[in-house]
Amino acid sequence: MADSRSQSSPRQARAIAGLWKSLAGRRLATLWCLSRLAGPLVHRFSRREREVTEINLGEVYPARSTAERRRLARESLTHSTATMLELGFAWMGDPERVEASIQAVHGRELLDEARAEGRGVIVLAPHFGNWEVLNFWLSSHFPFTAMYEPPKIAELDAVTRAGRERMGASLVPTNPRGVAALLKALKRSEAIGILPDQEPDWGSGVFAPFFGRPAYTATLLPKLVARTEARVVTGVARRIPGRGFELHFLPADTRVYSPDEAESATGVNACVEAAIALDPAQYQWEYKRYRKVVEEQQGHPRHQEFRLY
Repeated sequence: MADSRSQSSPRQARAIAGLWKSLAGRRLATLWCLSRLAGPLVHRFSRREREVTEINLGEVYPARSTAERRRLARESLTHSTATMLELGFAWMGDPERVEASIQAVHGRELLDEARAEGRGVIVLAPHFGNWEVLNFWLSSHFPFTAMYEPPKIAELDAVTRAGRERMGASLVPTNPRGVAALLKALKRSEAIGILPDQEPDWGSGVFAPFFGRPAYTATLLPKLVARTEARVVTGVARRIPGRGFELHFLPADTRVYSPDEAESATGVNACVEAAIALDPAQYQWEYKRYRKVVEEQQGHPRHQEFRLY
């Protein structure tokens, strides 16, 4: 079995990389048409993605009808499909074409003002729209550092890293050495990127409300703010289907600056909620955001897996 996996993985990686390369020069309108064809198939045949998406939508939008949530689930999986098909465009497409696809940048002054004041900028970049286009723009216009975790298919590491670094981004590992690199970048008044909506390992987060339900949330942000006085903004690349993208940089919820980790994490989740409000269908709802829960047992927290999934 081990030999079979090791032999199939390179073939799979070559096929995926070849698909991205073949799509890199296609028009965004073509990629969106492909997404609209493939998205409903993903919704119908990818049971895991469909079920997790619908469960999450039921948790965060309980007041909406079942029909509305199912429609939103189909739209969300179509946008997720578009993001995957657009990776070749973002990573391998002609840089001038990628830059031209960004039709507007809202809130850039938040970044410029912070740097003019000699402060670093922490960009909270949730899984919304096409976050690789956001990375392209940030690394094109600012010294930019982001944490990087290699893909599950190891043979795609070189392709992924090259795509994300091609406009000058500096990628650092998700370990103490990477955190030290982020701190140094902020002290140089540069910009860094953080994913605010991934569950960290136990011991690296706290529970904070996300759409009213406790979600285990990373506590890296307050540590970085406390040591650098950086400004925090939320950044997303909202898709204009078939035509391009609009970047939105939003002021952070003021609670992110609290030295209290739980309060700061609450602010981080509020930032993600504000980004989702731009267009809920463009958020990647198939991620198990509520996987961990805390139950009180004899006065002590007990960690368990969230039973909905």
